[in-house]
Amino acid sequence: MSLDRRIVELYDEYTHRPLARRDFMNRLAVLAGSAAAAQAALALLEPNYAQAQQIAPDDARLTTSRLDQSVGGVALKGYLCAPRSAGTRGGVLVIHENRGLNPHIEDVTRRMALAGFTALGLDFLAPLGGTPADPDAARALFPQLSVDAAVTQGRAALTFLAARPDATGKTGAVGFCWGGGTVNDIAVAAPELAAGVVFYGRSPELAKVGQIKARLLIQHAARDTRLIQMLPAYEAALRTAAVRHEIVIYPDVDHAFHNDTSAERYNAAAARTAWERAVAFLAAETGAA
Repeated sequence: MSLDRRIVELYDEYTHRPLARRDFMNRLAVLAGSAAAAQAALALLEPNYAQAQQIAPDDARLTTSRLDQSVGGVALKGYLCAPRSAGTRGGVLVIHENRGLNPHIEDVTRRMALAGFTALGLDFLAPLGGTPADPDAARALFPQLSVDAAVTQGRAALTFLAARPDATGKTGAVGFCWGGGTVNDIAVAAPELAAGVVFYGRSPELAKVGQIKARLLIQHAARDTRLIQMLPAYEAALRTAAVRHEIVIYPDVDHAFHNDTSAERYNAAAARTAWERAVAFLAAETGAA
């Protein structure tokens, strides 16, 4: 089943703008033709965590734990994963979408650990009580989370990863949607960040792009007009500041094409290519001591 583009765009509006669920469902029913058709469409758009899980939480190749500690006076909570194999490795901060640290992002954190990194899925909503189970409740918290507060948490997490005894001392960050924008913000503020991978995230404050020291890989969806419109100005600022960067736009895919919990927006081929690029990019910048 392929959905009307207007339905996909409405869902994108619902997930990124303050649109009440009742209003969203009413508009969805109009586009779909009936309440029953709206529910069928929603099943293809909303996350199915169990279906999308790739790495079991008890995978024997990994060590996993819940992080709950203070670093430099900053309280951090999250999900920490590392390979069981010996040796030093780069640290990667995994930054969630605007639904918080949910089972999908924990699975992505495990995937990153299996790729050879110490991976930390940080719960950026921890100062607001942590990620709620209800994704709409989680989304509603994000307007209360300032850029400065998110950057402070992110930098403390990078400090934690770099100081581990199994660390190379070099750190990277990968983020999706809200998390992609947060990678950009951290890159502006954190000269210690070696590499940042942005999956369909908003641009940072352009006047501060010249502060970026990290190498960036910026990956977008061609159909994601809301973010694509921001990209030329950001790219021009990166070039002017001589920031090392790569920009990849994947044709014929939607925002959140990497998120395999959503059957309609997920694109397996683009997701696989983007993930492989991200892993190779992060390994090149964080792997050597």
